[in-house]
Amino acid sequence: MKKYILMAIVALAAIVNAHAEQGDVSAAAQFVYASKYSMAGLGAQVQYEPIRNFRFAPEFIYFFENKHRTAINANLNLHYVINTSSTFALYPLVGFTFGHYNNTLLDHSEDHCGANIGVGCQYRVHEKLYFFSEERFQIIKNFNQSATVLGLKYTF
Repeated sequence: MKKYILMAIVALAAIVNAHAEQGDVSAAAQFVYASKYSMAGLGAQVQYEPIRNFRFAPEFIYFFENKHRTAINANLNLHYVINTSSTFALYPLVGFTFGHYNNTLLDHSEDHCGANIGVGCQYRVHEKLYFFSEERFQIIKNFNQSATVLGLKYTF
């Protein structure tokens, strides 16, 4: 299952890159903290804005081991960007999440699918460079958690 989701994210990123005009695509590196197992991770995100103020944001996150647990997380979010000034914007977000969690001590793994809901903001540091932050709640059966994202993105 995780292979299919990863392949879908890569395919979407390739399609976005092939059909984008200048300013429509961004690539981001991010630091993520997830509350369920107090895990920190690094991720990558591609943002594509096909219509003014609406942005697709697929991402992949690898969480480092903590208390004998590791995880990967793939998300596909939709942002509605509200520009409050020429340098600052807010955006609510909704989307889908898939997580694969491993317990290295028990040699056990589990997969979780669910939904994301949250809010983000971005600040333009330079002409094409932005700092962003997101807080989202992942609604997953028997596995809800919050995730805090800090990142830096470059717009092409």
